[in-house]
Amino acid sequence: MTAAKVGASIEVSAKHVHDGKLHGDMLPTGTRVYITDVGVDPVAELIAAARKVTDLGYQAVPHIPARRIESEAALEARLSGMANDAGVRDILIIAGEADEQMGPYSEALAVLQTGLIDKLGIKHVAIGGHPEGNVAYGGRDVMQVLKDKIDFGLQSDAEFRIATQFGFDGPKFVDWARSVKQAGIDAPIHLGVAGPAKITTLIKYAAMCGVGNSLNFFKKRTSAIAQLATKHSPEDVVNPIEQAWREQVGNIAQLHVFPFGGLQASADWLTDRGSFQFSNEGQSAVLA
Repeated sequence: MTAAKVGASIEVSAKHVHDGKLHGDMLPTGTRVYITDVGVDPVAELIAAARKVTDLGYQAVPHIPARRIESEAALEARLSGMANDAGVRDILIIAGEADEQMGPYSEALAVLQTGLIDKLGIKHVAIGGHPEGNVAYGGRDVMQVLKDKIDFGLQSDAEFRIATQFGFDGPKFVDWARSVKQAGIDAPIHLGVAGPAKITTLIKYAAMCGVGNSLNFFKKRTSAIAQLATKHSPEDVVNPIEQAWREQVGNIAQLHVFPFGGLQASADWLTDRGSFQFSNEGQSAVLA
């Protein structure tokens, strides 16, 4: 029987973990908790944060930003620290928004090609998806870049999925998921959405993260913005995604939540809407 509400994963920063903003009764056991890396935290702090997330009973999913990795030795040290010291079995590999490439890896595929994922026993790998495109690809075919990474995953022992950037245009994200499947890319898709937050906060993060098209769509919905006054509810974005998930459109598997308005606010919203009430994708959690 299909669950009534689509499930979700969530993002945190290492600082939030170390500050205790993430705690053991906030989310169901086994929830995927992604740990961001925007270049401000030492690797040791990221590994320690992953250990704490694991110890809380969640599934830590650290970001591995290819362009920020200084050397092959640095990559192996980071991944082995995550796997062996923090119990990580699930990672997100992205190119990373570094101002310049800091080592030998220009993109996620180059990290995958090292073979370290299988060597270290990592069982789940998320690859970044960009429903609104990605200027960092410099004119390359974004869909082909995505397909190359997922195709590489067929050679791996790990299970691959796609986790996307956030946006505000739910129907457009559904259309993108459909186009991914039509392009022959057969992998679960976790669509990014922003959790409850002030509208001004969302506009700031949208500008920083390069989701301009979706931001323009958001701004044009003036009546909704006027009604919401100072706070945005994600439901208008989630509803078409959730309906498409029920209809099994384009391999949509769940949401991936960016808690720009605060971790507790996003956790409360997901709990209240009933997104923590089922098991998914073979995980041990109530929410996968």
